[in-house]
Amino acid sequence: MLAEGEKMDSMIRQFYEIPGKVVTLKAGEYLFHEGDHARYFYFVRSGQIFITKFAESGRVLSLRLATRGSIIGELPLYEENPIYIFNAIAQSPSEVYAIEFPTLHSYLEKKPSLAINLLKIIGMHMRKQHSKFRDLVLYGKKGAIYSTLIRFANSYGQEVDGGILITVPLTNQELANYSATARESLNRMLGDLRRQNVIDMRDGLIFIRDINFLKQEIQCENCGREICNIE
Repeated sequence: MLAEGEKMDSMIRQFYEIPGKVVTLKAGEYLFHEGDHARYFYFVRSGQIFITKFAESGRVLSLRLATRGSIIGELPLYEENPIYIFNAIAQSPSEVYAIEFPTLHSYLEKKPSLAINLLKIIGMHMRKQHSKFRDLVLYGKKGAIYSTLIRFANSYGQEVDGGILITVPLTNQELANYSATARESLNRMLGDLRRQNVIDMRDGLIFIRDINFLKQEIQCENCGREICNIE
C-alpha cells in the first residue's frame, strides 16, 4: 500500500501528461503578481515559492511556502474573469509546470478520474489552510507563532542534540509575515521562548529545544506532517 505522500505524487504525475509548459524562475523572480490576469494552473516541480498578500499599509502576509508537489493558482480556475489574488515569488531557483485553464478544463471534462484526483489534491490543500486558521483564531498571535514554528520544524526540521534545528534561515520579519503579526510582538514572544529555554539560535538558524511545549500551548491535534507543514 502506498504511503500518503506517494499517493499524492502519483496523482500529481498524471497532470504532467496534460499539454503545458515548464517555467523556470530565479530566486526573487515573480511567477505572477496579485491582480494579474490568471491564465495558468501551476504545479511546483522544484524549488520554493512564497505565496504572499500585500496590504495597503505595507504589511506582508506570507500565506504559504509552496514546494515540490504544491499547486499554485487554483482559486480562479472556473471564474469568468480570473485574476490572481496573491503574489507568487520564487525564494530559490524553481521550476513549475503550467497548464492553461481552458486546456485543464477540457481534460477534466473528458477524464472524470482526473477531476476526482484534482479534488483530492485541492482537498488536502484546504485541510492545511484550515488547520492554520484554527491556530490563529483559537489562540491568537501565540497560536500563529507557535504553530508556524511547528510547521517549519515539520517541513525543514533536523533532529540534533535532543532538539530540532530548522535548516532554512528565517528572519524575524519573515516569521512575522507567516504569523500575521507585527515584528515587535514576534520579537517579544521569541524572547520569552528563549528565556524559557524552549528555543535557541544556532548560526542564524532556529533550534527548538522543546517542541512539546509549543504543541501543548496550542493543544496540537497531531494531524501529521502531511497536513501540519508550512505549505
